[in-house]
Amino acid sequence: MNRRLSTLAIVGSLALVLSGCTFLSPAPVPSETQGPTPTDTEGFYGQSLVWTECGEGLECATAKAPIDWDAPSDGAIDLALVKHPATGTAQGSLLLNPGGPGGSGWDYVFYSGESSATAAVAENFDIVGWDPRGVGQSTQVVCYTDPKQTDETLYGTYDSAYDTQGWIDELATEEQSFAAACEENTGELLGNVDTASNAKDMDMLREVLGDDKLNYLGYSYGTYFGTVYAELFPDKVGRLVLDGAVDPLVSDFESLKFQMAGFDSAFRAYLADCLSGPDCFFRGSVDDAAAQARSALDNIDAQGFTNADGRVLDSATLATGILSNLYSESYWPDLTAMFASLADGDPGPTFTSADSYNSRNDDGSYQSNSYEVYVAATCVDGDFVNDPATTLERIAEIDAAAPILGKYATYDDFAVLDTACSNWPVPRADLPTSFTADGAAPILVIGTTNDPATPYASAVSLAEQLSSGVLISYEGEGHTIYNQGVPCIDDVVDDYLVNGTVPAADPMC
Repeated sequence: MNRRLSTLAIVGSLALVLSGCTFLSPAPVPSETQGPTPTDTEGFYGQSLVWTECGEGLECATAKAPIDWDAPSDGAIDLALVKHPATGTAQGSLLLNPGGPGGSGWDYVFYSGESSATAAVAENFDIVGWDPRGVGQSTQVVCYTDPKQTDETLYGTYDSAYDTQGWIDELATEEQSFAAACEENTGELLGNVDTASNAKDMDMLREVLGDDKLNYLGYSYGTYFGTVYAELFPDKVGRLVLDGAVDPLVSDFESLKFQMAGFDSAFRAYLADCLSGPDCFFRGSVDDAAAQARSALDNIDAQGFTNADGRVLDSATLATGILSNLYSESYWPDLTAMFASLADGDPGPTFTSADSYNSRNDDGSYQSNSYEVYVAATCVDGDFVNDPATTLERIAEIDAAAPILGKYATYDDFAVLDTACSNWPVPRADLPTSFTADGAAPILVIGTTNDPATPYASAVSLAEQLSSGVLISYEGEGHTIYNQGVPCIDDVVDDYLVNGTVPAADPMC
């Protein structure tokens, strides 16, 4: 499973599943910057970008950033940028991040163009997507170089049963090998893919794009980028929109536990909808259907369902396939069809859903390095290494909080992170510990009441933490909501981004 369950924004209005899109043609390589590579902070801030046309009215460029902002003379990395120029008169740039860690803002803007924001925003801003350090077309985090090794990590089965110490021991061996490969193939960058370093990149990009203040749209984990930016550079905050907010004060374990409860809630909403139609695999009440789903997950490991390519379906991959289809109501019919195929003994659609989530292509290659970045950034940002409880103890807690899907999703998410980060070869980064962003201009924080990946309570908490936070609530389903055709949300956010108008109260859409 691609372990991005708490982080990746999938914005339905763009019809673009960033975690698993397969594009028909390769993207152009961004151009290089002109002149020598900077060796000090002033030089990086003073660099000039060279924009070249790269299709459909878009322009591409490459910026340089130091590997280590505390030692800018030690070397530089590339940051790939793509810009959709304003369709009208530009007020400036709007930097955009779709989530992660590991999501590609470059892909988001390149393949969405003008529709990566509403028409009003596209008219008034140059929309700029970039690949954060370590991601995609920027200088990459590289771990395994053979996709078969990645397959083994994401889909491989174990000799020992899940929930046993034998499984934990096998998992630890796998993650030690993975961490060693990341260290060998990535080098110094591996310890500098943290959010504070990305926030410093964002401020440098603000300057080289010619903006006095940062205008920013961040989804899901991209909200954490925006939050850390506001804390580090409060005087440079322009108009920030944080949709699908991450609460920066919640521990990694608690965040994943809350998230699993959110997915259980979203799954129950799916079941209620499914049971009202004629094609539902489940029967009875929602509680009955939830028990049937739990039974299916309990028993799938013993079935030995084998995909056409030889991969064997287990409960962890089935959980991935389910969760992949809970990010938006528009995916619920695919989930119904997946269960129907599984009932007929065909695991193909389940693997298709899991592969989409894992950015795995039909030929077995991987479309992105988002998995590698997710683990690397989580280990340098997070606090797993300091957790005194065992992995098995924490799995039991998640199972109690999310008794339908939670335990099975942990097998390829929490358990992996807990084990990997305990064996990670670089230390945790130095990150802010409070997030008031005193002196910052108003910041919009958007929360959806039944968001499965970033619970609504996180948005409420973040808006309260930020000294200038303004909560915008949407009552509904799905992960993130701006630019998905909900006028109550879009109009408020557009008025803020375009005109600087801050709503007097939460519109409670």
